[in-house]
Amino acid sequence: MIEYQRILSDIYDGLRTITKGRFDIDENTELAEQLNLDSLQIMELILDVEDHFDISIPVSVLKDVKTVKDLVIQIEKLSRGE
Repeated sequence: MIEYQRILSDIYDGLRTITKGRFDIDENTELAEQLNLDSLQIMELILDVEDHFDISIPVSVLKDVKTVKDLVIQIEKLSRGE
């Protein structure tokens, strides 16, 4: 199982790269709305997350992922095998 804070830190790093550091990001930051990520950037983020954490994120889960915190919680669950 991967620790929540480690996942959060890694997600912050990935998002800073994708957004080129243009935004202040916290757990409540909305991926599409506040960061202006388009569908291609979101898929790029998901692919990077899957590779980095060695998990597979089902498409059905993505509808529930709106904020950074939502994404981190899903990664945490998947890393535990839920």
